[in-house]
Amino acid sequence: MRAKSFTVCLVLLGSLFFAALSSAAVELNEDVPDVYVVKRGDTLWGISGMYLRQPWRWPELWDVNPQIDNPHLIYPGDELYLTWVNGEPRLQLRRGRDVKLDPGVRVSPLDLAIPIIPLDEIGAFLKGHRILDADALNNSAYVVAGDQGRLIAAPGDRVYGRGPFPDGERTFGIFRSGDTYSDPITGELLGYQAVDIGNARLVSSNRDEVTELTVTRVTEEVRIADRLLPQREQVLDATFQPRAPGVEVDDGYMIAVDGGVSQIGQGDIVVLNRGEREGLEVGHVLAIYQVGGLVFDEVARQNVTLPDTRAGLLMVFEVFEKASYALVLRANRPLKVMDRVKKP
Repeated sequence: MRAKSFTVCLVLLGSLFFAALSSAAVELNEDVPDVYVVKRGDTLWGISGMYLRQPWRWPELWDVNPQIDNPHLIYPGDELYLTWVNGEPRLQLRRGRDVKLDPGVRVSPLDLAIPIIPLDEIGAFLKGHRILDADALNNSAYVVAGDQGRLIAAPGDRVYGRGPFPDGERTFGIFRSGDTYSDPITGELLGYQAVDIGNARLVSSNRDEVTELTVTRVTEEVRIADRLLPQREQVLDATFQPRAPGVEVDDGYMIAVDGGVSQIGQGDIVVLNRGEREGLEVGHVLAIYQVGGLVFDEVARQNVTLPDTRAGLLMVFEVFEKASYALVLRANRPLKVMDRVKKP
């Protein structure tokens, strides 16, 4: 799954954001460069990970340089140099030669700006994935028939929908109920995966008992009982600010992975059993732990559970009431469904 690259800017946060971070000093990795020249393909997350042991604390490392015309963006060719301010490390910026700024007409080549994290696949994923609760799914409009009795629809075909069609909405996504997500500890229903099937547009503005629509896009055949949901304006948040959550995340797990693969690695998108009600927000970074196995102690002649092993990092990028989507940023070893997630 690939999508056109998104333009992303670095937002340098102010004192209110810094106050929410841990008071402990940031820790640098060993043998970090004093000067680094930004290259194409770099990300702010990757650069921060090169310098910091805890890259989600990158806002504490970057320093605003008032001499730079646009300190919110960095580009290939820019020089980053490490300094110390009151005993704390800071990265400062010297504008490279690759970016030319005309003093008369200021044009910023945003397509060259370095993103915080790679967002190509996230953008495409969000267009076709949702997690719905039972009420949202059961109370939505649905396909009741196809044109001339056919059950398969292609672009240009007509389908007939029945149910609530909100006023002012003319474009609808066609979705099918997919996987059911439940909490692995309590068994609580967290939601249903809404699988993207295509799009349809109302033929007229009338809201009769049965409403006629034209299919405009399909990923597979449209079936009777497929759901018709208003097409949401999904704007990818280009200012993801990776940070540790301010709350503890108890009994958090990766409960599913996009594509249904058995192993999870860097760049994969996973479903978490924690959402808004547990305090998760877009940008929260969580540590991934492999659950400690059960072994038999030959000396004490009893079973013991090994401690959980830290195995990676992920970042939440879409939050629902009881569940979330997250991107695996780092995987130190093969990961799998039912690995734990905790506050880093």
